[in-house]
Amino acid sequence: MNLRPELQRPPELFYDAKESKKYNSSSRMIAIQAEIASRAIELLNIPAGERKLILDVGCGSGLSGNALEEAGHAWLGIDISRDMLDVAQERDSVVGDLCQQDMGMGLPFRPASFDGCISISALQWLCYATTAKDNPRHRLQTFFSSLYSVLKRTARAALQFYPADADQAILIAQSATRAGFSGGLVVDYPNSSKAKKYYLCLSFEHSYKVPKGLGAGPSDSGAIRAESRETFRPKSKRRKGARPAVKSRDWIKQKKEKQMRQGKEVRPDSKFTGRKRSRRL
Repeated sequence: MNLRPELQRPPELFYDAKESKKYNSSSRMIAIQAEIASRAIELLNIPAGERKLILDVGCGSGLSGNALEEAGHAWLGIDISRDMLDVAQERDSVVGDLCQQDMGMGLPFRPASFDGCISISALQWLCYATTAKDNPRHRLQTFFSSLYSVLKRTARAALQFYPADADQAILIAQSATRAGFSGGLVVDYPNSSKAKKYYLCLSFEHSYKVPKGLGAGPSDSGAIRAESRETFRPKSKRRKGARPAVKSRDWIKQKKEKQMRQGKEVRPDSKFTGRKRSRRL
């Protein structure tokens, strides 16, 4: 079973010169990226005929930038991988401006600079600690707070990502709402394991209605507002009854599993895990 890229190496090392060129030469990958980027642009709901300046976070080799150009928009892309940006600069079709930047360190632009933002397959990288100093929650909060600043108040954002599980989707969506955004998750083709795609759609409007996901049934809109924590969980995994007692074995296991998903070092379980210590000296 192949490991997720986020579990192998940091993005600036995973997307080295070899991986960047392979990523950009795969016709299948190019087609998938173009389809996802077009859907993200659609979710921005920009009026037809209007040319906007769009921020592309995690722009990579510029595949999503091509989709923005075809839609008639100007764009500026950021990415942490120097090799990916080098590949983008080698492409004749890329006309957007490029900037090397770690999105977890914030966005280095003036307030209210952009009319919208898209991001393709990048957001989940913030959920993993690659150094001892990294704190996923802090990096997510830094990103969304800076995104809130650099977008115009009429702007929207459509951020596609691949969550490892429901808890990761919750962490990302609630980080956005804590920064001040309204919105939630749009899930396209929720009943397909291969075609399912998650888009975090954000707006400054308090009355903003999350768009309906593609392929959703009549009883399922494929949209989840970010305010609700429990609704992100699959029905089979939602809590039943009370939470485990604090310091109990189940409570400790849940806490350790959560820390592992965040990339922290966790001691393995043993027969003594959760067992009370004797009071005898």
